[in-house]
Amino acid sequence: MQNIPYGRQSINEADLLAVEQVLKSDFLTQGPAVAEFERSFSEYVEANHAIAVSNGTTALHLCCLALGLKPGDKVIVTPITFAASVNCVRYCGAEPIFVDIDPNTALLDLNKVRECLASPQGKGVVGIIPVDFAGAPVNLEELRGIADEFGCWIIEDACHAPGGSFTDSNGQKNPCGNGRYADAAIFSFHPVKHIACGEGGMVTTKSDKVAEKVRLLRTHGITKDPDTLEENHGAWYYEMHELGYNYRLSDMQAALGHSQLSRAKAGIARRREIAKRYEAAFTNLNLNVLEGAANHDHAFHLFIVHLENRADIYQQLRSKHIYSQVHYIPVHTMPYYKQLAEFSLPCAETYYEGCLSLPMYHGLTDDDQERVIEVMTELCS
Repeated sequence: MQNIPYGRQSINEADLLAVEQVLKSDFLTQGPAVAEFERSFSEYVEANHAIAVSNGTTALHLCCLALGLKPGDKVIVTPITFAASVNCVRYCGAEPIFVDIDPNTALLDLNKVRECLASPQGKGVVGIIPVDFAGAPVNLEELRGIADEFGCWIIEDACHAPGGSFTDSNGQKNPCGNGRYADAAIFSFHPVKHIACGEGGMVTTKSDKVAEKVRLLRTHGITKDPDTLEENHGAWYYEMHELGYNYRLSDMQAALGHSQLSRAKAGIARRREIAKRYEAAFTNLNLNVLEGAANHDHAFHLFIVHLENRADIYQQLRSKHIYSQVHYIPVHTMPYYKQLAEFSLPCAETYYEGCLSLPMYHGLTDDDQERVIEVMTELCS
């Protein structure tokens, strides 16, 4: 019996040809394919700038650095995310402040964010990193109002939501990562994401200043821009202006990402079809489907249900070659973070006790989804 994973990449002949063309070209590392991918991605999310980097984690780190995060600062983070969304704060020597989630959506609870900022705990908070969890966008218009009130920047972790959007109070649709309300946004191109590069990431922003800083820091802090050089010895000359990193994306990865991006809208449409079919099939079962937020176009990176007997269902699915996953173990419960500070986050902890991610990827066939539905119906009736 064929295995059905919770997520996987989809590679076609166009993807193979795109990578082959780079392998036959003069550039393997950062070159024209990276610039082309950046241009196309900025158009896709309607951002002024898109800067390709080596993965989503480095994108987070670079955004924190570009926004001036330093030791002694605090940043509000969500506990229901992959650890990278929080680790980037520690890379800069700053302190993460975990705020609980909305139990209906598993998104950061914006009312609790405001309460935190207005409390003694909020003193020293300079930024907020919300996550568009599972593909459901955060209401960044509302969060922007809170952030401005307390003098905070926002980094939107949109790794789960390229192609998703939310509608603001003016009726305007805002694609995740467009930079209208967040100072910067980040994306991941891990194989289980909507767009696969193997590894890869992107920073998007409206800010020229943030974009310039990210571009400088992703390449060792080195520049050849004649307008910024302190000296100029000739066409070969460069200067290192800051302590930067090698966080670049290769042309091979960018070519794959650009090819995948050409099918992104179709991929989102397929994910929404799969989600709709799951929702209809699970209406009368002993489980709860994680909601998306109102007035949001869900990107459905994940399809999550909540079960009382999660461990048993997980094992029984595996026995039938259906591989579900748990997203996520609350970050504040990890030994590393527990040694820094203790947080009581009942909604996040209750969510974790029963969450289960079912197979969700745009290459999932109708027949394979029907297998999942049949088994879940048998186990949860």
